Amino acid sequence: MVGRDALLATVRSHLDLGRPVLLTGPSGIGKSALLTALGAAPLPDDRVLRIGGSDSERWISWSAAADLLGRLPSARTADLAYAHRAAVDAILLRNGARASSPEPAAGLGGRGPEPDPHAARLALHELLHRHLRAGPALLLVDDLTRVDAESAALVAYAVRRLAAAGLGCVCTAPPGARPLPGGVEVPVPALSSEQLADLLAPFALPARAANTVHADSGGNPYLALSLAAAVTDRPEGSRPVGGPRPTPLPPALQAVIAQRLGELPERARATLLTAALAADPAVDLLERAGHDAAEQDVATASAAGLLVLVHGGIRFTPPAVAAVLVHTADAERRARSHRALATAVPHASGRVRHEALASPERTQGRSLAAAAETALRSGARALAAELFLLAADRTSTAEARERFEWCAAAAEAGAAESLPEIVHRAADTVLAGESHRAQRVRVRLALADLSSQALACMDETLAGALEDAQGDAALTARVRLRLAWARMVGGDTPGSQDEAVAAAGLARSVADRGTEALALTVQAVNHRVTGRPDAARRALAAALAPPAPVPEGLLPLSPRFYAARFAFFDDRLTAARTELLRMLSQVERGRGDELVLVLRCLAEVCARMGRCRDALHYAHRAGRVARECGTSPGPTWYTRAVAELAGGSLSRATAYAERGVRASEQEQDAIHLGRCLHVLGQAQLLAGDPAKAVRNLERVRAGERRRGLTAPLVLRWHGDLALGLARLGRTAEAAEVIAEARAALAREAAPEGAVAAQLLRAEALATAVEGDPQRATELLGTARRRFAVLGQPLEEAQCLLLVSRLERRRRRRAAAQRAAEEARELLAACAAGPWTEEAEGAVRRCETGGGRGTAAGPPSGAAGGLAGLTEAETRIAVLVGAGASNREVAARLFLSAKTVEGTLTRIYRKLGVRSRTQLCSLVSGRPHAAPTPPG
Repeated sequence: MVGRDALLATVRSHLDLGRPVLLTGPSGIGKSALLTALGAAPLPDDRVLRIGGSDSERWISWSAAADLLGRLPSARTADLAYAHRAAVDAILLRNGARASSPEPAAGLGGRGPEPDPHAARLALHELLHRHLRAGPALLLVDDLTRVDAESAALVAYAVRRLAAAGLGCVCTAPPGARPLPGGVEVPVPALSSEQLADLLAPFALPARAANTVHADSGGNPYLALSLAAAVTDRPEGSRPVGGPRPTPLPPALQAVIAQRLGELPERARATLLTAALAADPAVDLLERAGHDAAEQDVATASAAGLLVLVHGGIRFTPPAVAAVLVHTADAERRARSHRALATAVPHASGRVRHEALASPERTQGRSLAAAAETALRSGARALAAELFLLAADRTSTAEARERFEWCAAAAEAGAAESLPEIVHRAADTVLAGESHRAQRVRVRLALADLSSQALACMDETLAGALEDAQGDAALTARVRLRLAWARMVGGDTPGSQDEAVAAAGLARSVADRGTEALALTVQAVNHRVTGRPDAARRALAAALAPPAPVPEGLLPLSPRFYAARFAFFDDRLTAARTELLRMLSQVERGRGDELVLVLRCLAEVCARMGRCRDALHYAHRAGRVARECGTSPGPTWYTRAVAELAGGSLSRATAYAERGVRASEQEQDAIHLGRCLHVLGQAQLLAGDPAKAVRNLERVRAGERRRGLTAPLVLRWHGDLALGLARLGRTAEAAEVIAEARAALAREAAPEGAVAAQLLRAEALATAVEGDPQRATELLGTARRRFAVLGQPLEEAQCLLLVSRLERRRRRRAAAQRAAEEARELLAACAAGPWTEEAEGAVRRCETGGGRGTAAGPPSGAAGGLAGLTEAETRIAVLVGAGASNREVAARLFLSAKTVEGTLTRIYRKLGVRSRTQLCSLVSGRPHAAPTPPG
């Protein structure tokens, strides 16, 4: 089962201790599937007894008990005591037991007497006890709360007394149910985004669609599979250009939601209706709106799998639950709820919204548009977008110009907040009507902005906008600004620069300072990534002075943001972090790309500073917001990979990087494709797989060359590629990478920064491989000091780990141990999980004198075959026997290739072998042909 291995192991451990287990969770979370997995091999089918309950049968006495007895061999009832056999016969309606009595029965249609409960318990106890003589058995009860009361008591009695005899029991129930006596409750959690990605793999969903499915389902497998099926079943022609359009709810899932809502108490449904009508539902808002038991009602709905609580707010899962609630309520109930919310919301614009929805006949479009403007000025862009769209709906067709104007405003505000439903509704209205070309351009640009990092896929939308803007310099400037960014994301740096220059000139001609500043910023970025830092600084200075307001949602293009980003490139990490924190205070009220971008950049800065807990926190927040608002997943997966590699889990870092590669390829995002490949290569280097790392890092190099990028300060892959090449023994290629990067640094007048120190570290490893460990140690000392001055402790610690390995190979154990322990202290202070594990391993190797991996000693069974070799010869023999080339052995053991060749000659002579093939056979324990005797 996807994502349930640890949970299954927990359940089995409780069963091994004789504890009955109650699996709890909302409907659709996978409890029944877990029962199926628990009942699978290695237990034979006859050792698994599965029963279940349902609403239609829970009122039929003994119905589940009859199912259980029917699964036990009937022959074993023949020698039961008379009273016990009579009880069994009565439960099973066998031999006319119930029909023989004139007394009406309370259950099972009133036919015959009810079984004696005490006799029934003793009979089941005896039958199960006999069944257990053939071996342990597992009783599975699906939805204990829907099992009739008599059967539930019977099961509890048997389990309580037969656990020691080998009867295990696992039941399922909604949250709040009580476990069987002596049992434990094990909640079934929602699937994480990574687990859900594995579950949805057969659907081959685009990465962004899979992210949206996770957010909409709340990690509930049943909902996720239903929503994924709806996405894949949608006709190809209905998949729009211009950002994700919400998927219609499948009728089957809509029926399930309606059924679940119908099972709730009336009071809970009323509370949920109010939540569905609120812009930002929360428990405290519902209480202010008159629902005193809101907390209890929300908990009930959560147990039913209809919503989740996220940071104090309520999120329906799927969001269509809110639509079902609204559509099934009559107009009067909706109006009452809106009036209650009008008194509860804390801001005037919200009150206007609810009053307008409560009394449509009393509200005009102009008053709603005015409220929308107020909301927009206060930063409530989601509310503003809804109010603008509501204003358009309340405006007659005779006032078409105002109607289309408010739709365009709704689209712009909705795009800034990543609200695809509002953006598409507004755009459809404008593009289908007799609207002004400026309004058509605005909604097309809103659709483009909604696409996030998939802007390179928006050629059709931007071409339409450019056509509509013909002859209007201001409109054309805004379109060409998006084209400049689209070309940059797609990897066409010269094309991006041409569009940015054109956009700036057009904006300047009409005194549109805001668009001009953004176009100058794109020029600055292009200059920076192509190795022209002076031109980049001049362009950014021109964008910053005089300051210009940033249009809604365009913070990612603003000069202020890129001033902080350039500080990050230049290793001015404290300045970058301070400015990003200031931006976070401005954007954290909203959602969408702006908030995701600031959180992502904070995570990157904190990871480089060694603030690993902060990096994980910001990366997690960025991922959650990106899922909820449906923005591009590639950038957030890249950031999560960076944070995990610094302070989390190496396996998660690798998985995030791989997903980021796939997502960026799907959205033609050349920027984050390179970044994800880089962090994937870094993770593979740490995992000890330099061959894979070099392949991915060479892809990064090839991609940057195609795009004309030459700035090593931006994406810092050069030192990592050289390091990987050196570890493979390809020292000449490593030297070429180092020389090329140093020439670029000289052009940028940045010879002493962190990138230069990374190149020193790679040069040190190549020098050690070529046989000069003393010089290598000196280079590492220089690199380490530079990292310390720059405040990058993770990089500093990596230098120390290399020093430790070098000193250990030189048999200087005390120096090796000092370096490893110092690295461990640095990394532990940063909470750098993967690197701390690496340092702890280095300390252990120094203490025990062992090598790493296959170099630590011969594999099991090879010791006798390698008898007579020295420790150094054994390490080389084992590596060669595992298939390593001489250059790879030299890189692994910090030796020269000539040293390895000479040592192999001695190994062959001592072992009496004459080829690498014979040595491989000897190391693996396979027989090999005896060498031909000399002479």
